[in-house]
Amino acid sequence: MSYRIKRGVLSLMLLVMALAITGISQAGPQWKENTNSNAATSGGQCVRETEWMRKNHMALLKHDRDITVHEGIRTVDGSLSECIACHVNTENGSHVPVNAMQGPDGAQFCAGCHAYTGVKLDCFQCHSPVPAE
Repeated sequence: MSYRIKRGVLSLMLLVMALAITGISQAGPQWKENTNSNAATSGGQCVRETEWMRKNHMALLKHDRDITVHEGIRTVDGSLSECIACHVNTENGSHVPVNAMQGPDGAQFCAGCHAYTGVKLDCFQCHSPVPAE
């Protein structure tokens, strides 16, 4: 590999890293110490420990999806509707959607973490981001 190609590849890598860091800093630290939810502020315990949920929540949701959709069992612990009911905020008597990028305290529970990590949040194209009344 020639020097010019190596230099170009290195420059491209540095540019990508700089853009990633800039995007992360703009999302803010809300996701890491997310107290922007009813569960976090009430001291309630999630279905699993915080660190475990940060790493594995998608696997849990997929597992529960498979049980619900393929086997018809709707009584799973940690269903998406239970997550939403616990992590949604209210403002002036109305629920603030968990996928809202803005709210009374900034990005909401799901949106803050997904924005920070750069992961597309597409659950709410089909599912409601607020609890059913």
